[in-house]
Amino acid sequence: MSNYVIAVLPDRIQAEAAYSELEKAGLPMEQVSILGKGYKSADEFGFIDPKQQARKQARLMSFWLVPFGFIAGVAFNLSTQYQLIPSAGVLGNQIIGGVLGAIGGAMGSIFVGGGVGLAAGSGDALPYRNRLDQGKYLIVVKGAPNLTNKATRILRTFNPETIQGYTDPTNT
Repeated sequence: MSNYVIAVLPDRIQAEAAYSELEKAGLPMEQVSILGKGYKSADEFGFIDPKQQARKQARLMSFWLVPFGFIAGVAFNLSTQYQLIPSAGVLGNQIIGGVLGAIGGAMGSIFVGGGVGLAAGSGDALPYRNRLDQGKYLIVVKGAPNLTNKATRILRTFNPETIQGYTDPTNT
């Protein structure tokens, strides 16, 4: 498993000073990154874009909600025998019911899938993206627990706005 430490610093001068201090302490610099203006962006580093995640979730949900909505619309029309457009006939009204059900399924995938993807899909990436948009800088250290613990002690001396440790369960 990989561990991460992310510290938010208010300006470039403090971020560079913290980077230099980590370098002096002997940390492998290929595992230390500065994010902010003039350095890596959130996308270059790999923070998930919540809007992109929401679109992906909505698209995934539409694969089963749209056909389910169509079938539910046809079933509703069969059970009620409601004639929305009498001149369309029985089969035409069943198809119209199916299309309306499919539209309902598409709306559900957009609102529920997109909303859930936007709210839950970003994790902590959105607050960090917001900090970068505000002109703050992030120092990210990735490595074994002993490395991230050492980095945490050094970064605390710079009084970061926040300092957070993470364990990436996907890397084993």
